[in-house]
Amino acid sequence: MSRLPRAQEYLKTGFNAEAASAARYRAAAVRAVAEGHPKLADAWRALAAEKDELARLQLEAAGQVRGGNQDLEAALAEERYENDSLYPRMSGEVDAATAAVFTQVVARQQEHLARLDSLLDAMTRSQGDISG
Repeated sequence: MSRLPRAQEYLKTGFNAEAASAARYRAAAVRAVAEGHPKLADAWRALAAEKDELARLQLEAAGQVRGGNQDLEAALAEERYENDSLYPRMSGEVDAATAAVFTQVVARQQEHLARLDSLLDAMTRSQGDISG
């Protein structure tokens, strides 16, 4: 039995479905460009943007977007978990080719972690928004 209230569980499920669809649509857009179909790629990107909006709507409804430093702190915690725990664990349980993909992901995630940390530092030191 889930520890989340049913509405929260369903919002999370809906968010995950919409976010995954948006990512698949963006991937299809990249493939369409590579195959010489730029108009099809534009259509895929437009659909992905609509899926992103549906995901955002559910994330907001679930109270998962809080603003400012709270969102940055949550993002940092998520990135650390993914880098330190999730991907290393999964890498140890898959074939070498898939593990190599996870290694690439972690390398990029380390960049994200540094950027998020810098953003949190800038927000903490600012009187309002971060400087450009």
